[in-house]
Amino acid sequence: MEERARKLFAGPIAFLKSAPGLQFLPDATVPEIAFAGRSNVGKSSLLNALTNRKALARTSNTPGRTQELNFFDVGEPLQFRLVDMPGYGFAEAPKDLVRKWRYLVNDFLRGRAMLKRTLVLVDSRHGLKDVDREIMEMLDKAAASYHLVLTKADKIKPTVLSATLEATKAEAARHPAAHPALFATSSETGAGIAELRTAILEAALT
Repeated sequence: MEERARKLFAGPIAFLKSAPGLQFLPDATVPEIAFAGRSNVGKSSLLNALTNRKALARTSNTPGRTQELNFFDVGEPLQFRLVDMPGYGFAEAPKDLVRKWRYLVNDFLRGRAMLKRTLVLVDSRHGLKDVDREIMEMLDKAAASYHLVLTKADKIKPTVLSATLEATKAEAARHPAAHPALFATSSETGAGIAELRTAILEAALT
């Protein structure tokens, strides 16, 4: 499965569209895997690392740059879609805009029939924050399965990373929709990327 996932992610991947509202979503005809995470968690960098591309998803030092749901088609013929969601938990954006984005993300996660798995990205340097827990609780209520994915694993010492992983695992165990498999990843070194690709493909096929 790992080799199949590697080949799939090395093959054709194309930006499909941006959806600023639910009425702009593409037809739900293939499995979808969504990426959620607070701003500056390294979501765009992870998407680029997974797909072996430098600029599939825009990276920016300005938190909250992704303000819409961005859809990417994977495979030819089309196998599944990746959905890059607006970052949450940033203070710089106006409150009404933050509210609008939050409603968009919440409504999408709760009501999307073809959504197979959500990846909730967590900065390994900080661990789970209250904004992450809010998304986890919302996914629990919607019975929408999700993986917790630690990002920037290269930025901390292995002993600290190990402790963060254990703490995150323990907390995830108390959430009914959290998948037991956790991933520690680094977009810089490639750590955990192959395993995460495999998990994405497995989730898409279920």
